[in-house]
Amino acid sequence: MVAMSDNDPSNSALLIEAPPREDTALPEPVPPRPVETGSGRKAKDLITYDPLRAYLREMRRYPPLSREEEQRLARSYVENKDLNAAYRLVTGNLWLVVKIARDYENAARSVLDLIQEGNIGLMEAVKNFDPYRGIRFPSYAVWWIKAYIIRYIIANWRLVKIGTTQAQRRLFFNLHKEKEKLEREGFVVGPKLLAEKLNVRERDVIEMEQRLSSPDLSMDAPVREEGELSLGAVLPSGDSSAEDLVARKELQVLLADGFDEFSKTLNRKEQTILQKRLLSEEKATLQDLAEELSLSRERIRQLENRIKEKLHVFFSDKFGSEIDNFDS
Repeated sequence: MVAMSDNDPSNSALLIEAPPREDTALPEPVPPRPVETGSGRKAKDLITYDPLRAYLREMRRYPPLSREEEQRLARSYVENKDLNAAYRLVTGNLWLVVKIARDYENAARSVLDLIQEGNIGLMEAVKNFDPYRGIRFPSYAVWWIKAYIIRYIIANWRLVKIGTTQAQRRLFFNLHKEKEKLEREGFVVGPKLLAEKLNVRERDVIEMEQRLSSPDLSMDAPVREEGELSLGAVLPSGDSSAEDLVARKELQVLLADGFDEFSKTLNRKEQTILQKRLLSEEKATLQDLAEELSLSRERIRQLENRIKEKLHVFFSDKFGSEIDNFDS
C-alpha cells in the first residue's frame, strides 16, 4: 500500500509498505479470450501474446525485500560498490514501479513505457540512497520513480513540449482535475481562480489551457482541404529582405570608416584603450592596460567611459537616427 506525503521522505515515518512476501498482491490481468476460427470453433492453441502479463509473471520471480534485507544490501552497495546488491535492490522493488505506473496509465499509450521509465528512476534511487538516514528504501525510491514517469509523460504528450518548468508540470497534471473539482462545488471557473488554487501565475494557466486545447499542426499541412498551398508557405520568414541586407552592409562600411575617423580625434592612450578594450575580440583587462600605459585601473576605467561618451556623440552627429537601428 502506498501512502503519499508532502514532506520530505527523510523526515517522515515509513511511507510505503511492500506487499506480503509470498504474494505481491498485484492485480492479475484478465486472461485473453479464446479466438474463434472461421468454422465457429474455438482455437485453444491460438492465444494473443500480452507483454504486460508476461512482464508481471517474470517479475514475480523476485520477491519484495524486508527492511533488514534492504539495509544490508544498501550498505553493501554504498560501502563496497557491490553491483549484485544493487541488482537485488532493483529487482526487489519492481513491484513498486508497477504500482506507481498504474496510477498514470491513463496519461500514456502504454503502461509498459511508464514501467520502463520508472525502472530507470528506480536505478537512480539505488545510486543515491543513503541507508544511514533511517528510512526504508521504497519510501525514498518513490520520488525518483514518479519523477522519471512524469518527465516521460510530459515529453511525449505532444510533439512540442508543453511542460518545461516546474509550474507548467504542476499545471499539466492538476489543471483539469482542479477545474472539475471547482465546477462540482458550484464555482464559475476562470484562469484567476485556478491560479489562486494552484499557486501559479494567471498567465501560466491561460498558456497551459491554450496548449492543451490546441492540437499540433504540421507545417506541410494544406491551408485548405482542396489545395496545394501549405501552412509553412504562408508564414512570414524571419530572414531579412534583400534591401535590408544591402542597407546593413552599407552601414557596416560607413561604421568602419567612422571608427577610423573617430580614432584620429583621440590621443595615443585613448586610441590604445579604444582598440584593445572596445574593438578587440579578445578584450584586454584593466590591469593589462594599466601596466602598459602606466596608469591606475581606475584611471583606465574613467578614460574608457569618456571614450564611450565621445563615440556616442560622434556617431549620432554623423549618422543621426540610423545608428539606433544598427545591431552590432
